[in-house]
Amino acid sequence: MEKTALSPEAEKFLWESQRNELTESLIYEGIAAREKNPRNQEILRNIAHQEREHEKIWRSYSGKEVAPNRKTAFFYLLLSRILGFTFVLKKMEKGENAATRKYAQVMEQIPQAETISQEEEKHEQELLEMLDEERLQYVGSMVLGLNDALVELTGTIAGMTFALMNTRLVALSGIITGVSATFSMAASNYLAQRAEGSDDAFRSSLYTGAAYLVTVAILVLPFLLFPTGMYLPALLTMLCSVIVIILAFNYYISVAKSLPFLRRFGEMAAISLSVAAISFVIGLVVKKFLGIDI
Repeated sequence: MEKTALSPEAEKFLWESQRNELTESLIYEGIAAREKNPRNQEILRNIAHQEREHEKIWRSYSGKEVAPNRKTAFFYLLLSRILGFTFVLKKMEKGENAATRKYAQVMEQIPQAETISQEEEKHEQELLEMLDEERLQYVGSMVLGLNDALVELTGTIAGMTFALMNTRLVALSGIITGVSATFSMAASNYLAQRAEGSDDAFRSSLYTGAAYLVTVAILVLPFLLFPTGMYLPALLTMLCSVIVIILAFNYYISVAKSLPFLRRFGEMAAISLSVAAISFVIGLVVKKFLGIDI
């Protein structure tokens, strides 16, 4: 291939592209090595091979060897163990899409840049959509557990905060209510799935129960950490935790399932906080009406 003099911007673009392709090939290979599903393994290794082929194309222009970023590869492989490979790979693809604006800077010197980018984005996205990760099959079960826990426990704890005015009593009530509701929700989901003839009813109920129980622990924790008289700071901390949980979960789902983020986040936050506000007022009214003073 005939070599032409490249500007510093074009050279930087090529080296970054080469390094990114090699780094991503390491990530795909690392995830494939841990994956038990043969079909997923094959797809991931095909993508890794494509990334190495793309690096060769960029190298044919730059004429230089580069090394992958092993720290970045390690980070993403670690993240894939925690959040699942689908989230990590789609997050990587979003990062690549954000970088496409750089192509305009080098198109005059590297005419193939935009074409290569568009082709690899299209092909890789098609392959990623073919991946089948177990935890994403049970997103509905996780949403059921998480949403139910947020709505019920946020309202219950908010209502008890001013009724009891004692962080330990609120925590005790929240734990008893939350654990009982966890088993109840998991059992209800199991029975509902069995009634529909599902073969994965037990596993689905486990995901529902786990999501519910983790949410309970996070919501009750502020009332265990703050002194007994600091029920208002504990309540505010819990409400902030609710927002963070909703934000994190909806961001995860929006990336892993390619769904809109803001609308889902706003809807879930509005419901949970509205229930908390109504329950808070009910707690004050009941305390006043019954004349209870703890």
